Amino acid sequence: MNYGYVKVAAAVPPVKVGDCKFNVEQIESLIIQANNQGVEIMVLPELSITAYTCGDLFFQKLLLDEAEMALIGLLNFTRSMNIITIIGLPVPLSNGLANCAAVIQKGKILGMVPKTFLPNYKEFYEKRWFTAANEVKESCVLICGQQVPLSSHILFKTPSCNFGIEICEDLWAPIPPSSYLALQGADIIFNLSANSSAAGKGRYLTNLISGQSARCISGYVYAASGFGESTTDVVFSGKALIYENGKLLKAEHQKVSEELLSISEIDIEHLRSERRKNTTFNTSASALAECAPRYVESAGIIAENNMTLTRPIAPHPFIPEGDSDRDARCQEIFDIQCKGLAKRIRHTNCETAVIGISGGLDSTLALLVCTRTFDMLGKSRRGVIGITMPGFGTTDRTYTNAIRLMQQLGITIREISIKDACLQHFKDIGHSPDQHDTIYENSQARERTQILMDAANQTNGIVVGTGDLSELALGWATYNGDHMSMYGVNASIPKTLVQHLVRWVANTTDEPVIRETLLDIIDTPISPELIPANEDGQIKQKTEDLVGPYELHDFFLYHMIRSGFHPRKIFMLACNAFKDVYDEETIKHWLTTFYKRFFSQQFKRSCMPDGPKVGSISLSPRGDWRMPSDATAEAWIEECKALKTS
Repeated sequence: MNYGYVKVAAAVPPVKVGDCKFNVEQIESLIIQANNQGVEIMVLPELSITAYTCGDLFFQKLLLDEAEMALIGLLNFTRSMNIITIIGLPVPLSNGLANCAAVIQKGKILGMVPKTFLPNYKEFYEKRWFTAANEVKESCVLICGQQVPLSSHILFKTPSCNFGIEICEDLWAPIPPSSYLALQGADIIFNLSANSSAAGKGRYLTNLISGQSARCISGYVYAASGFGESTTDVVFSGKALIYENGKLLKAEHQKVSEELLSISEIDIEHLRSERRKNTTFNTSASALAECAPRYVESAGIIAENNMTLTRPIAPHPFIPEGDSDRDARCQEIFDIQCKGLAKRIRHTNCETAVIGISGGLDSTLALLVCTRTFDMLGKSRRGVIGITMPGFGTTDRTYTNAIRLMQQLGITIREISIKDACLQHFKDIGHSPDQHDTIYENSQARERTQILMDAANQTNGIVVGTGDLSELALGWATYNGDHMSMYGVNASIPKTLVQHLVRWVANTTDEPVIRETLLDIIDTPISPELIPANEDGQIKQKTEDLVGPYELHDFFLYHMIRSGFHPRKIFMLACNAFKDVYDEETIKHWLTTFYKRFFSQQFKRSCMPDGPKVGSISLSPRGDWRMPSDATAEAWIEECKALKTS
């Protein structure tokens, strides 16, 4: 099973200008390697059979004949192979010469795609030799003894994906051909390029490819001419780039005189999921209904039944990789949280923000957001009212951290124990305080919420919620208890990201005492502290022992909501991402738990308070996620049971 992935390659061979025999030998070597590694589609640079920098040699009949003979050799060479190869060569027309991409498989030329935009400025003189695609009169061409479709609007169809082709300068046009190809159904765009090197040009190029693959919601595979093309006044350095919906999967550069084969997998299932949800993309596609492409079927690729992924799978998809990216993302998210809260406070003319402080991660992040928001609004931090409400399970560590952090941040501190109120409540309803069940736990959460709501009424304020996205997904909140607030600043922040945000604040603060407190809060086990501590005064009730590791649940949540992946694909991805952390049985167990809880707890999400959306995943019933509260998880659970482990 390939799980919706297509293995692709961008290859840059060593090249000799005008030496078709040598060039084809290098191409054959790369085809063998790619085919042996299960590559389904491989692209090589522009005019890779002759070389790009032939100049007026393109007018020589001998060179054109040699190019065709070389292509015949490649057809014979690939006759027994499934791999589709995209190579560049000059193709004679009745009135001109086309710079073409030839798509070959199993000894057959599936189609020829001529270059649309011919650069004729600075060091480029392509109009001197070639005819642009829109000036080509032929719809097919006789080459290598085959009648071959010829068009810049060919959509190639395989069992795994649809793909289209553009050549070098096409990408640089205001509206690249790939825009139309993607709207007509191309999942992947392959670009054969020459692209001479210049200072600063590399970054501009990667920005172009990233932006185009994101705009087209497509894969984009780019191969540019290498070292052997360098001549006279220009240098070519050889690039192989693979993108997916704006994200870089692979970037490699050719070493001097060496071949380059860059391989990765593009997730077609993910791309099609993104397109299905994007109404702008679909509206744009409908406008092109009258511009039907030419469809060409491949001979049928036999994809690997057990594809080995070469692309990395991020275990923490909500967390950007790299310190600089992570810091920038944390700053951005924190800013969104603060501005959302600022708008709500200003709109309601509230004087205070009331928040329950437990000494845990979620309330810590919410408190940091509140103090920053009051700073932004020019309000005194004394308007932030932090209430710590010790209960039966509160430990000295969390209590001390809660008090210390509130003192250090300069907010108004209130301490209201909930023990007596809960004991009275147990007496009123006839419940034994020695029975540590759901009633025992939930009554504490609801008592705390009542205190917060009434305190907000006392001070013309709003209750700022602390619950996070992971808790909403799992339903790990007491209905009408900590589930409720007047504005939930953490509503779309998953637990793994909460940790990074708090750590980011700790690492960027100028106050060493605040940093020390925040770091200790991060190191404290996650717990609702609703059950009394153990005999050593340590936290007894640890959330992850009960519902499972948050890093797994956040991983499941991301891939379920973002792409709608099948349970078996999420399981495969998790096994890949966490292979050195959890065994397959453990992952299967918690994936099953995730689906059970996610489906059964939708009723809590259906009435969740407002809160700022900060990323691509939100469970707000008014925004990204609309699900009936009574939907059954049976099909998902059965699929989990059927998962096979090693």
